[in-house]
Amino acid sequence: MKTDLTDTTSSKINKALVLGRRAIGTPAVGMVLTLVIVTDEENAYDALKAANEASREHPSRTLVVIKRVSRSPRDRAKTRLDAEVRLGADASTGETVVLRLYGEVVDHAQSVVLPLLLPDAPVVVWWPVNAPADPANDPLGALAQRRVTDTYAAEQPIQELIGRAETYTPGDTDLSWTRITPWRSMLAAALDQVACEVTSAEVEGEEFNPSVELLAMWVAERLKVPVRRSKSAGPGLTSVRLETSAGPIVLDRADGSLATLSIQGQPDRGVALKRRETAELIAEELRRLDPDDTYAAALRFGLERLDERAATTAPEPVAPAEPARSAEPAPAPAEDAGTDGATEADGAAEPAPKAAAKKAPARKAAAK
Repeated sequence: MKTDLTDTTSSKINKALVLGRRAIGTPAVGMVLTLVIVTDEENAYDALKAANEASREHPSRTLVVIKRVSRSPRDRAKTRLDAEVRLGADASTGETVVLRLYGEVVDHAQSVVLPLLLPDAPVVVWWPVNAPADPANDPLGALAQRRVTDTYAAEQPIQELIGRAETYTPGDTDLSWTRITPWRSMLAAALDQVACEVTSAEVEGEEFNPSVELLAMWVAERLKVPVRRSKSAGPGLTSVRLETSAGPIVLDRADGSLATLSIQGQPDRGVALKRRETAELIAEELRRLDPDDTYAAALRFGLERLDERAATTAPEPVAPAEPARSAEPAPAPAEDAGTDGATEADGAAEPAPKAAAKKAPARKAAAK
């Protein structure tokens, strides 16, 4: 059942919801939360489709807030609210209200959403694209107990991830973190099977994928070991390698669907590790509405610290070996003069500044 309301108000939308429930024979409200989706017209369809699929597990009232851009000064001066109320089969197991805001009301979306929230039920706000820099201080984010963003959809995902760390507030989460839940589960289960000590790790994945950075920071923060990141053609995360005292542990997924778990002294095992759809990610986030302390710890670990450790443990430090070869011919001139002690002292003092000079580029690379 669909009801279109043009130039309406929040009270009229509430009345349409009540009348619609009576018309389809379900006067009681059986929803467990309110999901507010803040998006644009281009991404509204995909976001609403994912929310409807997730509502089968979490019946909810879904409010889709679409802020329309007014082209002319006359349109920007006009304030209008259009709504589309969907109930029954058109809204899966919950209720859906699509709100289109025009004019000055765009800057006051919270005043439209607040009267439509379910009473005594948690509120979750999800930004599929164009999330605010500080979700907790956003007018709509301030209404929610849980705020969901997706750094993978940003133009500069890594910079967006750094910004999320700076403005983190308990209740914030990110779908890039949700995507690595199966990886974290498999790695934890693999370490439970072997009595060993992890000495270092390597995480491989796409270049501008924030899930790769989050998994690397999680491994470094939990295991307190240096982690090196390497690039691959994808899709997404492709491999994690843990160097341990009992041999390497490798979780490799080359095709984005089936992974192989290799443990020293054990046969290789196939693991179902397919890339999940957005509906599955949202459904997972709605299962828990309390602050995710594990995500907070991994996010606050910091990409800069990870870069420093990556530069320290990178297996290509071939440059420091070259000064040792160039320093070998230095003792040869000691044959003609009797100043062996002086030349030996000079030779011992010379490689030190050279070694220091070779370390400088590594620090610069870490800063990048």
